[in-house]
Amino acid sequence: MSDADTHKDEMKKVQAKHRAKVAEAQDPDRGLVLVHTGKGKGKSSSAFGVIIRALGWGQRVGAVQFIKGKWITGEKRFFDKLGEVTWHTMGEGFTWDTQDRDRDIAAARAAFAKGETMMRSGEYDLIVLDEINIALRYDYLDVYEVIDSLDQRHARTGVILTGRDAKPALMDYADLVTEMTEVKHPYNAGIKAQRGVDF
Repeated sequence: MSDADTHKDEMKKVQAKHRAKVAEAQDPDRGLVLVHTGKGKGKSSSAFGVIIRALGWGQRVGAVQFIKGKWITGEKRFFDKLGEVTWHTMGEGFTWDTQDRDRDIAAARAAFAKGETMMRSGEYDLIVLDEINIALRYDYLDVYEVIDSLDQRHARTGVILTGRDAKPALMDYADLVTEMTEVKHPYNAGIKAQRGVDF
């Protein structure tokens, strides 16, 4: 048997196995919960990519940013121009900038209240809670309250929660967990953040 025939035979087996798995899979009839976490870059970027995918299917999308504050980002500029995403930037900036725990807690609670209202409304197919894991890491929010709210979201609504150091209970609850691993980062070589790549 030639290499080409061997390859074709192997791919037929892979195809049959894949098709059998797809045939067994079931639609849960509800939006999924995705967690993007880890020390590597790309957690929010990946969530924004999913927003684009959802918009491509004509779905309604909302986003609540917990940390970014008044920082101007490319994604916010793009989605503002597009005009199809309900976008709320609720944070007051990085926690080391505010240096005020009570203020940070109040900002996180206000952002989560906005997210809760959106999740329960039945108006959205997808909601991104950007950098909520940071608020959870510092205990500005209670992870079990967040899980309870996820449980009470409208059935049609999927939710993506981003940020490093996701709580184990949240990862256990989620349908999908992706951990970004940092292999190399230009900041560690003294290169400042770049427009269009980092923000």
